[in-house]
Amino acid sequence: MAQTETFTITHSCNKIINGDITYTAQPSTRLAIFVHGFKGFKDWGAHYLVAHYFARHQINYLKFNFSHSGVSKHNPADVTDMELFAANTPSKELFDLELVIDFAVKKFPTCAITLIGHSRGGGISILKSINDNRITKLITWAAIDSFSSLWKKEQEADWEINKQIEVYNARTKEYMPLNVELLYDVQKNAEKLNILQAAKNTDTPWLIVHGTDDINVNISVAQNFVSLNPKAKIVKIDGANHVFGASHPYIQNNLPPHLLKACQESVYFINNN
Repeated sequence: MAQTETFTITHSCNKIINGDITYTAQPSTRLAIFVHGFKGFKDWGAHYLVAHYFARHQINYLKFNFSHSGVSKHNPADVTDMELFAANTPSKELFDLELVIDFAVKKFPTCAITLIGHSRGGGISILKSINDNRITKLITWAAIDSFSSLWKKEQEADWEINKQIEVYNARTKEYMPLNVELLYDVQKNAEKLNILQAAKNTDTPWLIVHGTDDINVNISVAQNFVSLNPKAKIVKIDGANHVFGASHPYIQNNLPPHLLKACQESVYFINNN
């Protein structure tokens, strides 16, 4: 089994980014940084098996929790800090990702860096790829194309009045709060946070992985990415849902078949492009 090391980054706002690195058995010149999605976190589901899969295939694997993920170091298995979760914004996530990449470059100065972003983390990764030449490859798994897709348009009027809305978490059967700062961030920074424009403009070699049965982010989103950026490669996984067959908690010892396929295609892309 590959070795895993934890790390902590404290940034200027006194918020904490907790992460871990799973190392290859032999020194490697490749590093993947995993960027989790909305309501996700680094230890969700089968992410630990994904990390070990990459490490077995000679790619160091770093995963982390955004500072406003709502997941604490003392309770890493779920989102429990709703006040912190409610205060998250895409701009905060981009700031966090910058710090993580800074950390990774110092830790692995000779490694080529690949970003792997899932869902909202995919959107964040696309945005990051257009202005950071330290990123050599981009992989998105079921990426969103707009941050406003995470709520309903008809919620916005009440959101501005009440300063908060709630979104339902089907897994935990609870409602999770979102502060109006999220809406304001997306509105005021519309150009900076335009995922579709970034998708069109990125020159980073890009692999798009998407399941044909994804009901959260329709596969048409992935197909549109390719139409905007014909250089991107797309892999459609037949029958795969938004999380590629994983669940939380995940108690199996092997990756679910659809997630294994996503990992196989991603490792091949890193090693051959």
